Amino acid sequence: MDYLTVKTLHQGAVLLSVSGFFARGLGVLLGASWIGSRSAKTLPHLVDSVLLLSALALAWMLRLSPLDAPWLLAKILGLLLYIALGMLALKPGRPLTLRAAAWLAALVTVGWIASVAISKNPLGWLAGLGST
Repeated sequence: MDYLTVKTLHQGAVLLSVSGFFARGLGVLLGASWIGSRSAKTLPHLVDSVLLLSALALAWMLRLSPLDAPWLLAKILGLLLYIALGMLALKPGRPLTLRAAAWLAALVTVGWIASVAISKNPLGWLAGLGST
C-alpha cells in the first residue's frame, strides 16, 4: 500500500475508534442495554487493531522513531493515558460520576492527541495556551 492509502486508513480508523468510544461511553452513562452485546465488545478491538497496524505502518514508511520525533512520543504517551481513562470510563462497578469524568477526560485527551498529530508539536493545542 502507498502512503496516502495507509494514512487514509489510519484516519478512518481514528474516526471509527473515537466515535465508537464516544457512543459506548454515552451508552454506559445512560444505562443502554446494547453495551453488553457481543458486537459492542468485539468490534472496538477490530477497529483498534487496524488503527495500531496502520500507525505502525506509517511510522515505518516515514522512518519515524519516538526517540527522534518528540511529537510521536507525545502521541504514544497520550495514547496510554487515553487507554487508561477509557478503561476506567467503561469498566462496570465504578461510581457513575467517576466513569463520566474519566470518559470526558479521555475525550479531551484524544482531542489533544489529534492536535499533536496535526501540528507535529508535542504540546499540541496546549502550546497555544502559553502564548498571550
